[in-house]
Amino acid sequence: MTDDERFMGLAIAEAEKAEATGEVPIGAVIVKDGEVIATGYNRREELQESTAHAECLAIQAASRKLGTWRLSGCTLYVTLEPCPMCAGAVILSRIDRLVYGTPDPKAGCAGTLMNLVTDDRFNHRAQVENGVLRDQCAHLLTHFFRQLREQKKRLSEK
Repeated sequence: MTDDERFMGLAIAEAEKAEATGEVPIGAVIVKDGEVIATGYNRREELQESTAHAECLAIQAASRKLGTWRLSGCTLYVTLEPCPMCAGAVILSRIDRLVYGTPDPKAGCAGTLMNLVTDDRFNHRAQVENGVLRDQCAHLLTHFFRQLREQKKRLSEK
C-alpha cells in the first residue's frame, strides 16, 4: 500500500463519518511531512452552512494547528474532486499537492470541468493526482445517493 492509498483510506473513514450523520459522504485529510495534521468531512446539513465542505473544514483545522493560513508543504487528500470553492481554497491556502479519489462530473474543478488548481493565471498552483482508491470513493457516493433515492421513493409512495 502506498502512502497516497493509506492517507486516502483515512479520508474515506472521514467520509463514512459524514454518511453516518446523513451528510454526503466526502472526507478530507491534510498531511505534512508524513503526518496527518487535520481532517474534515462534509457538515453542510448539520451546520446549515454552504461552505462546510470537507476540504474547507480540513483547511481551517490545518491552519489552526500550524498557526498560519499558508499550508505550504501540505498535501490534501479528498475522496471527491473539489468543487470551485474548494479548488479555490486549495490555491489560496498554498497547498502544494492535491490527491483525490473520484472525479466530480457536475462540479469538479481539478481536471473534470476545469482545472483551477493548475491554472497558470493564478499565483499558486498545486500538483494534482487523481484516481487514488477511486472505486472505494465512488462506491461511497453511489451507495449514498442510491439509498437517498430509494428513501424518497418510499416516502412518495405513502
